[in-house]
Amino acid sequence: MATEIATLYGVPHSLYTGRARSYLIKAGIPYRERAPTSIHFREVVVPAAGGRQGLPTMEFSDGQVIRDGAAIIDHFEATSGRLFAPTMPRQNLVSLLFDVLGAEGLLRPAMHYRWNFPERNLAFLEHHFRLLFPKGPKQAELAGRAADSMRAATVAFGATPDTREVVEAVYLDVVSALDAHFEQFPYLLGNRPCIGDFGMMAPLFAHLGRDPEPLAIMQARAPSLLRWVERMNRAEPDLVEFEGGGESFLAGDEIPETLVAVMRVLAEDFVPETLAAAKCINEWLASQDELEAGSEVQRGVGFGEFEVRGVAVKALAQPYRFYLLGRVQRAYADLVGEDRNAMDALLASAGMTPLLGATLTRAIGRERNLEVWQ
Repeated sequence: MATEIATLYGVPHSLYTGRARSYLIKAGIPYRERAPTSIHFREVVVPAAGGRQGLPTMEFSDGQVIRDGAAIIDHFEATSGRLFAPTMPRQNLVSLLFDVLGAEGLLRPAMHYRWNFPERNLAFLEHHFRLLFPKGPKQAELAGRAADSMRAATVAFGATPDTREVVEAVYLDVVSALDAHFEQFPYLLGNRPCIGDFGMMAPLFAHLGRDPEPLAIMQARAPSLLRWVERMNRAEPDLVEFEGGGESFLAGDEIPETLVAVMRVLAEDFVPETLAAAKCINEWLASQDELEAGSEVQRGVGFGEFEVRGVAVKALAQPYRFYLLGRVQRAYADLVGEDRNAMDALLASAGMTPLLGATLTRAIGRERNLEVWQ
């Protein structure tokens, strides 16, 4: 019987496609990638994806459609015995934390380094945005409009002239910390990628590891981080710099200090933004008297205001962040005894403890390929 080959709708420069693609490669799952330009995609796939054209979206030969990179990974993890979910409790929580730190917490530098360096990136981006539209006389015009829309969204993510210096300073510190970690370890938690590795791939590949300006930063400042980006897109473990140790997570539920150092830097931006977003979204929810269970969750519902290293930032408050963060909070709630004590100490050391209480007054679930209010 021939192996089923599913279709991944995505494009090389798509941030979230990079997350799902890397998973499929590492899991050895056959797939073919297609741009979202066909009539079939528009008339068959999009309706099955909740009416949203989000990338990535996966279509199977039986007609099943899954929209969203996290949902695609969830599907295959559930059917494959959770190949990339650590079984040790502390490592599992840290893996889930890095999933949201990457997929949501690095959006600001990802947008900044893509759109605020036109002298380096423009030609590269013009080429890639054409992939989103069918070939024809209007392709360039439509691609330009799409690029302009994303460029404008950079401000909504908090990357403005006033925040440029702090966005770059924090990101360069993140790059340095990640490079120091990947100099010692091939993946976040040892010799095997975890769910957190795939979350981090979302921004660190498509935007920050391919666009000319940020790629040059990695090449000049962080060769070990760049090797991790390469490694995450290869089916083999690609451990040429590392001998011995097999292909498993670190023994004894170890969280290396180099990874805690990464968390400390990420916390400077992620924690205040998350707390501000929770406040903003909860205020919005309090005003929604007629918001029914099952209503679609929008990408943003206002703006949170916070400070990073003394600089005021205003950024879109995004409920999806809390959909992912809820997994971390539930994993923490399951910890007992020494595991709970050790995680309390680790989160405190990393400045991440406030995230445990950053919750929304309405839970977010998933129905009909959409995130929905419960």
